[in-house]
Amino acid sequence: MSISARDVVPFTQARSNLSELADQVKAGAEKIITKNGESYEALIDADRLDDYHRLERERIHLLLIDDARRGLEDIVAGHTQDADQALATIQKRRSPAQSATKPVKSRG
Repeated sequence: MSISARDVVPFTQARSNLSELADQVKAGAEKIITKNGESYEALIDADRLDDYHRLERERIHLLLIDDARRGLEDIVAGHTQDADQALATIQKRRSPAQSATKPVKSRG
């Protein structure tokens, strides 16, 4: 759905016409509420919000499946490392960086 100029509403106008805006949204419109000339909030139908949340959950699941697929491909290709060895490597990389950023204590 595209947003037109009449779907962009200043905050003060939205506050005074909330009932009318709610009816328009229930009829299928989406409203962008602005504050100080910049987008601030969106007013959408609750059912549509549920759909957006469902789509976002599905997107997250697809990303997780893709990560798992890539991980399995790494295993098949032999690109694996023992977990303890990997953690030790990470800790070794962090040690010089952490010691370089530690503050020097004054003695006096």
